[in-house]
Amino acid sequence: MIFNLHAKLLALSAVALLALSACDDESSFAPRDDEPTSSSSESVTPQSSSSETSVSSSSSKVPEPVEGSSVASSSSARSSSSAEPALSSAEGGEDLSSSSSAKSSSSAKSSSSAKSSSSSVSSSSEYVPFDHSKTLGYQKFDEDGYKTFRDPRNGRSYYYITITGTDTVHKVASVTVMAENLNIGIDVPGNQNQSDDNNIERYCYNNDTTNCDQFGGLYQWAEAMQLPSRCNTESCAELIQENHQGICPDGWRLFNFNDYVIVINAEWNDDGVKGMRSTYGFSGTNYSGFSLVGAGLRDPEGGVFKSLKKVAFWFYPQEHSYDVTVYAMGGYVSGSNERAPQPDDGDLKTYGFSVRCVKVE
Repeated sequence: MIFNLHAKLLALSAVALLALSACDDESSFAPRDDEPTSSSSESVTPQSSSSETSVSSSSSKVPEPVEGSSVASSSSARSSSSAEPALSSAEGGEDLSSSSSAKSSSSAKSSSSAKSSSSSVSSSSEYVPFDHSKTLGYQKFDEDGYKTFRDPRNGRSYYYITITGTDTVHKVASVTVMAENLNIGIDVPGNQNQSDDNNIERYCYNNDTTNCDQFGGLYQWAEAMQLPSRCNTESCAELIQENHQGICPDGWRLFNFNDYVIVINAEWNDDGVKGMRSTYGFSGTNYSGFSLVGAGLRDPEGGVFKSLKKVAFWFYPQEHSYDVTVYAMGGYVSGSNERAPQPDDGDLKTYGFSVRCVKVE
């Protein structure tokens, strides 16, 4: 179904109000602009649960009318190039400066210089880069656990893990996936579209770069896909490739629906979507090791940010059949209920969602 965010957030708000009437639980989901901070235990011990891990069907929702947006036009796909190194959170530093990773078309067009954002703000001059090991699962760093990858474009490191489960055709399969959201790009304020076809651009929640450090960047569909920005308002199906790289580093590709099915059906995960969510601030058990965090979203209506620490959203490299010009496939997970993403979920391409990358093997 189309999970139009206005209708969906209203529905989740109703669920939260019912939950709050029963108890005062900080992990309850109540989407609004002033989300409180939630916390939970950092570590878990594997245990079984009766939670369902299979993907079930759901009823469709009628989306609201699509608002107009102004985007720059381009006739070719873009790819990123090297950027100024910046220390990652895993290495004790943070990419608080704008990335100069350039996006270019098939004609090798690139930007001559990086832009800095005047809208980005730091919450503290004494900011300590976030330690992403806090969000990881019980697998930690044994032989079959987490490893690190350094993105040469900006020097940032990411934890990743190989997860074995069953895929969409019920066969045993494995996926090697980042256990953090991608964080790269030049900062763009929430009230603007990501329309520079020469550079990777990102939104930071509330235009605060410290949120990008902890939760990763937020990206419109065309941006995540590294396609011309016009692809947010017209179909670009002919530009979508198998193992589509998008803004992922070389050797990695964008997370797709089959990957999600493997993760939720991970061999150690008996907790469904709860087993995908981090124990750190997102009410999960993280049995899968996927370490999902509530990065929230950027709403194209007004360019506002919503649902930090409450909901995780992502796009797939596929347009939605409801309207291929302005809708893309995607998924979402709430920290307050166990609703599993469905194969027909999707939303407007102009939302800003998180990106996860999968290693090409």
